[in-house]
Order: sequence, then structure tokens, then C-alpha cells
Amino acid sequence: MTELYKQAAAIPFREKDSNLEILLITSRNKKKWIIPKGLIDPGDSAPFTALKETIEEAGVKGEVFPEIIGTFEYLKWGGVCKVSVFAMQVDTIMDAWEEMAFRKRRWFDIEDAIKRVKPTEVKSLIRIFASNRINKNL
Repeated sequence: MTELYKQAAAIPFREKDSNLEILLITSRNKKKWIIPKGLIDPGDSAPFTALKETIEEAGVKGEVFPEIIGTFEYLKWGGVCKVSVFAMQVDTIMDAWEEMAFRKRRWFDIEDAIKRVKPTEVKSLIRIFASNRINKNL
């Protein structure tokens, strides 16, 4: 039986000059642009984990919306990671954070974020988020 690992992730966003921007971070090897994510610890909720991982990996804080935008799966550690993805409105950008030595962070407009982010499933989730945000469903 394949091991299932539950993870949570955030799509950190802000509105700047009436434009919606997405914050992406690099993977630890700095080869791919990704969204912050991590394992859900026992007793923690998925939205709490999304916030915690975003603070640790991207150095930003804000409000995580409780509605799941969607999920995606990938293979890791000999099992399957199932990731629940949430939107997070950024209100604080930290000058120093836990993983700043391992990662870069950068704001992108929606189309650039979709072009650059990996894995492919996250592209669709950013598109869904942006559509819902523009229509004020989030």
C-alpha cells in the first residue's frame, strides 16, 4: 500500500496598484518557482500549515482563506503527497525569515506566475484563484 502524505500550500497574493500579484518562491535547489507548502503536522489544520509554511519558506504573513482552491498530488518519499491549496492575502513582508538562505522570493503578475510555476497542476490552481478573486468570490 502506498503511503499518503497530507500537505497544505498557499498562493500568497497582494493587490498593488489595482493589479493582482502572486508571490512565488524557489525550490531549495533554486531551479523551480513553486508555492510554499509542507506536511500537515498531527493536530494542525491545513490552513494553519499553509500559513506556517509561507512564513518559514517565503517570509510573509497574512490571512489564509479557509476555502480550499483545489488539490494536487505528486510522488515523494516513496509515496503520494496530496496537497490542499489555499489563498493567502499578504499583509507583512519580513526582512529576514527561516529559509532565506535556501530560497528566493519574487512577486509576479498572474500570467507570469502561471508561466513560471511548477508543477503544472499549480498553474490551473492559480488561474482558478485569479478568476475567483477578480469575481470577488475570494
